[in-house]
Amino acid sequence: MNPSNYSSISFPFLGIEINPPRMFSVGPFTAHYYGLIIAVGLILAVLYAMRRSKEFGLKEDDILDGVIWVTPFAIACARAYYVAFTWESYRDDPISVLYIWEGGIAIYGGVIGAIIGMVVMSRIKKVKFTTVLDLILMVFLLGQAIGRWGNFMNREAFGAPVSQDYFLAMGLFNRYLGEYQYFHPTFLYESICTLIIFIILSKMSKDRKYSGQITFYYILMYSFIRGLIENIRIDSLMLYNFKISQILSMGLFVVFCIIISKKEIKQKNIQK
Repeated sequence: MNPSNYSSISFPFLGIEINPPRMFSVGPFTAHYYGLIIAVGLILAVLYAMRRSKEFGLKEDDILDGVIWVTPFAIACARAYYVAFTWESYRDDPISVLYIWEGGIAIYGGVIGAIIGMVVMSRIKKVKFTTVLDLILMVFLLGQAIGRWGNFMNREAFGAPVSQDYFLAMGLFNRYLGEYQYFHPTFLYESICTLIIFIILSKMSKDRKYSGQITFYYILMYSFIRGLIENIRIDSLMLYNFKISQILSMGLFVVFCIIISKKEIKQKNIQK
């Protein structure tokens, strides 16, 4: 497939070529699809959390209060995490740090911020922190799966170059090389994987063995798939010559393999 223009995104094996807009206007207001898609993911995650709240011993109001506390922390930390490791792109124009609609947030930063928000919320509402964490991190996966399509609209978060014949090759114009190239659609890989993990944990949550179980498995499973995907991404946040998210993912995976193993052994001993 030869792209009809250099702003298009193509999947030649699937016979698809589209040119998704980055934004749209309604009267004097302009909205960016990147932020809109993330907002949709958040809304659907909240609705699902409210639906499941009673099963976790929580009220729907607890979820709504949680959104008020968690969302600002998650967004601020996701942006701060990203900016911290790409400061050279912002130091000449510091105000651009606030232009979050242009892209540039990090999921791990968002998770850290969400956890901070949940600590504050659980103390104020006097609810068990690990119970809130189990529910919120589970639905966070749904938001992740949807939110990754914001990266698609912004033409970012893609992987290493591949042959045009690769069945999921995604064609994009590489403005640095001045030519149209084909890449791994890593945003799609992560969207699919996080949706699968969400479905698995949703089923697991209906028969939780202990408070914190969903949180532990979220970190274990997400760190595993993120570590694999980071291996083929070419826009990873770097610290010297190391991919930050990959190192963090590997470390979390090992740590939570040990934690979960100990927990499962303890649960078996209790049941005997």
